[in-house]
Amino acid sequence: MTRSKAQPYHHGQLREALVTSGRVLLEEKGIRGFTLRECARRAGVSHAAPAYHFASIDDLLAELAARGFDELAATMTAEAARTDDKGPEGGATGRLVAQGVGYMAFAAGNPALFQLMFSREANRLETPALAAAAEAVRKLQAAAVEAVIPHASGEIKQRMADFAGASVHGFISLLLEGEIGGKDSSRALKVRGLALLSAMAETVVRVGG
Repeated sequence: MTRSKAQPYHHGQLREALVTSGRVLLEEKGIRGFTLRECARRAGVSHAAPAYHFASIDDLLAELAARGFDELAATMTAEAARTDDKGPEGGATGRLVAQGVGYMAFAAGNPALFQLMFSREANRLETPALAAAAEAVRKLQAAAVEAVIPHASGEIKQRMADFAGASVHGFISLLLEGEIGGKDSSRALKVRGLALLSAMAETVVRVGG
């Protein structure tokens, strides 16, 4: 519902209101349909109000992308933690697979944000916060691979971290773009995803010796 008056947000509340409205707008309209003016309208403030926190549309998109990476890391960590409850049946390989499950679940639940995080726009938007958040996800993936093959050489660990990341990211990206799985049920897609993650983990173990 459109407000007749600008909403009197406090300083910190305005920033969060713009981030919240921006997140919803991004998922509804995508990057190309994203405008600061519409974010302001949805937050119930004047079109000039965002300038107090975000000098340009790029600044707001960078904030959304950084928070996206934070959420991605949290989702991956939460999924991996569930394997710890299984005791020895979980283990390092189980956590590697679980992190992949979390990665795919986040992407499927936030497709437009996920696209922004790994788009050319993200390269243009890069801020210290965005770079740090993205690096945290890469380190999380690398640490999971390292735990599976702790005695492998540094070169092999790096190669397998690249392989694991590319496998998970490539599968979910193709899925979101409709290049694969178009006729599969959601259950069938989950089975395919788990099969790929299992094959990825098996390869990491085999190559890591």
